[in-house]
Amino acid sequence: MTGILIVTHADLGRSLIETASLILGREPENLIFITIDIKEDPDHLRKKIKQAIAKVKGDNGVIILTDMFGGTPSNLSYSFLEEGKVEVISGVNLPILLKAVTAREKMDMAKLTSSLVEHGKRSISLASGILKGTKRA
Repeated sequence: MTGILIVTHADLGRSLIETASLILGREPENLIFITIDIKEDPDHLRKKIKQAIAKVKGDNGVIILTDMFGGTPSNLSYSFLEEGKVEVISGVNLPILLKAVTAREKMDMAKLTSSLVEHGKRSISLASGILKGTKRA
């Protein structure tokens, strides 16, 4: 199973996990979050991420989900990138997390990460365009 680590500003990671657990009706295993306080020492934050990776690492590696490209959580996480073993996806949202939790046992790392990125992009929609029939849901 692929481990999942959510690294975000404030309590976004906690909220995503709580909401996913509510929707799934269970608490997913090998899924944890780290809150990044940009006032903390970067070396200390890297150590927290390293320890969390070790905690969730499965036989199929770890996917780190971060809140936004270029933010401190992402920038710190990139230093752990190891193709096929530790991957980082920036721009986490609830649909990406739900897909990651439910599909991680069915796909290898490369297929899963590619699928998550595409799923995340497709999960964003403009309601007025859908209602007018000019955009797909």
